[in-house]
Parts: sequence; structure tokens; C-alpha cells
Amino acid sequence: MRQKFIELGEGYTDIYELVELGKRMPARVEAALAFHSEIDGKPKTSLALIMKPAEKFQPIYICREGIPNPHEIPNTRFDLFKEMTDEIGVEIQEYTLKPSTMFPETDLYYQYLIGILRSNKALARLT
Repeated sequence: MRQKFIELGEGYTDIYELVELGKRMPARVEAALAFHSEIDGKPKTSLALIMKPAEKFQPIYICREGIPNPHEIPNTRFDLFKEMTDEIGVEIQEYTLKPSTMFPETDLYYQYLIGILRSNKALARLT
């Protein structure tokens, strides 16, 4: 099975699409994630939804590093995501990680995230 990040954007208006995906397909949401990091001294957060596999593919929808870390700077976009996860009964798993800017390519960053998620059993190992 292939597991892949599908980047919706950086979390400005595209956060509404991520929230809508969760609301429209609550039975497919396997996990909700918040990745916290720091870019140029600014606290940033990525929000993501791991969906249940479809055939031989498991999508992970993400809005990458576009909103402030809600633990340091409260914001409405994170509140919308939290309301959606509460509504569908999924708890947000939070991780503090390296930012994507530390990787020469975005694909390497996503491989790093997949490794973190697998080691924490938030994402199934490939079989």
C-alpha cells in the first residue's frame, strides 16, 4: 500500500478544505495531526488528516506550516480544525518536529514525517 502526503496548501484558506474533508468523510478519518515547528524564530503548525486506505493507497491531507502554533498564538484556523475533530470524535495527535525548511526537498520532509508517524504507530507499516 502506498502512503502519500497530499498538500492542500499552507493553511490559509485551504484549511477550510481540510476541515470540509473531515466533516464530509468522518468515517474515513483515521487520525488528525498537528505538527509544530519553528521557522525563522516563528512558531508554525501544520495540520493533517490521515484517511483510511482506499484500495492500495492511503492519503494524508496536509496544510503545511501556514498557521501559528496555537499553544503560543491562539488562532481561529486551529480552532476550526479542533471543532471538526471534536465533532467527528477524533483526537488531535501533536508532534514537535523539524521544519520543512531543513530539508532540501519537500518529498524528503514528507518521508521524515512518515517515519515519525510509523515509529509512533500513528501510521501503519507497509506490508
